[in-house]
Amino acid sequence: MTDNSDIAALSFEEALAALEAIVRGLESGQQKLEDAITAYERGAALKKHCEEKLAQAEARVQAIVARADGSLALKDGE
Repeated sequence: MTDNSDIAALSFEEALAALEAIVRGLESGQQKLEDAITAYERGAALKKHCEEKLAQAEARVQAIVARADGSLALKDGE
């Protein structure tokens, strides 16, 4: 198992770019088996991180509601 502790510090965009690079590398078929397994493990961790970041963003967006005057506010006075 690889050390993926650095992933938590990545923005969504950084994690997505890293995941895309891993996918390209795996699709090329040019990696040694052990390197491909390590890349796959990191890719799985990056995917999970991206999903968590998207869920957080979605929750924030859903918390925003429009007031009658057209201004925006957070639900429940958040």
